[in-house]
Amino acid sequence: MTDMKNPVIDANMVAEHNAQQQADLQADYDALGGMLARRGVDIEKLTALAGTFAVAVPSWGAGTGGTRFARFPGRGEPRNVFEKMEDCAVINQLTRATPAVSLHFPWDRTDDPAALKEIADGYGLGFDAVNSNTFQDQQGQDHTYKYGSLSAQSGAARAQAVQHNIDCIELGQKLGSKALTVWVGDGANFPGQNNLRGSLERYLDSMRDIYGALPADWNVFIEHKLFEPAFYATVIADWGTSFACATELGPKAKCLVDLGHHAPNTNIEMIVARLAQFGKLGGFHFNDSKYGDDDLDSGSINPFQLFLVFNELADAAERAKSGATDFNPAYMLDQSHNVTDPIESLMSSAVEVQRAFVQAALVDRNALRGFQESNDVLNAAQTLKKAYRTDVSAILAMARVRAGGAADPVAAYRSSGYRDGAAERRPAKAGASSSGIV
Repeated sequence: MTDMKNPVIDANMVAEHNAQQQADLQADYDALGGMLARRGVDIEKLTALAGTFAVAVPSWGAGTGGTRFARFPGRGEPRNVFEKMEDCAVINQLTRATPAVSLHFPWDRTDDPAALKEIADGYGLGFDAVNSNTFQDQQGQDHTYKYGSLSAQSGAARAQAVQHNIDCIELGQKLGSKALTVWVGDGANFPGQNNLRGSLERYLDSMRDIYGALPADWNVFIEHKLFEPAFYATVIADWGTSFACATELGPKAKCLVDLGHHAPNTNIEMIVARLAQFGKLGGFHFNDSKYGDDDLDSGSINPFQLFLVFNELADAAERAKSGATDFNPAYMLDQSHNVTDPIESLMSSAVEVQRAFVQAALVDRNALRGFQESNDVLNAAQTLKKAYRTDVSAILAMARVRAGGAADPVAAYRSSGYRDGAAERRPAKAGASSSGIV
């Protein structure tokens, strides 16, 4: 993990917080260690594994989100990309699990990427995939995206959208990113509005130009979404279309799975298994959902589904290891924080995703395979439940403390008074959040 040269929150304060928690944490850790030892599991190995986990945070997640009806600005929310980086540094300092930031252009565009990279280096942060935006018209652009971008009927609009993505790649190179995520809101709201096959053909033509601009060591992640804003027919609406397009484009094109971009009760873990099986699983946008693309905090609604996703990831990693193949999907949070402090929500979500990662490592895979092969359905299901029901909170807290983070990130954050200080440094100004989310 990259060292934080310029910690945002006083390290002595964090150390004092941990000292107050030490006795209780050690007692919980020892008790959990004893229970795991009876299962033949070494708690120290799990703690070391927890310390390897990393999930990127979205720059836009540091600002207050909103809905189609209203947005209620938060106190001290960041007004530009540099202030977003400061908030992201706080998240990583206390959780020690979010060492990279995913930027979104043009929301985060800067004329001085070298200065941005220098600040990020000082915070011990790197840059994950950069994200393009052709789902909104930007001030001064020549052609509208109202009727589509990469799949638009207008050749000029398509060319503009392609160039924007190429610009994102070039800016990402200067920051040290290695991937571009492409999501488009293209589609139709009425039957007959578009030729459904023609729309996908135009999308693929545009993506071929973007793919051709990728550096040799870059990937492009194709993100699908069931609906919104195209409520009748979305061009990239499901994992099958995403897979087909990624296959058509080539080996540097992979599929990105956003947990909220599915119909309720969709078996997302099976989608993960399929994409991993055919080498097209690029990464994730983690959030949670009750009805649709709610972008709720990760693990807040269905933590068991999150665990099941990581169970498939653990299986894929094991298969890749035995096959000597590379399996390294990108992990990122993608959430909208409407009624909570965004920093608190992002920290909590990072912990929940890390929790699922560690719980999945607790699955007894040999026993599971045996129950599956003998059609012992109940015991197969209970093998997963046994791992899921194990409270690994003490492991996560110990991993954070050993890495210089906080035993309880939210409590330490609140004690620091960071939000109050941010409110003083960043006086509210209409339209200045730079969150990009309405």
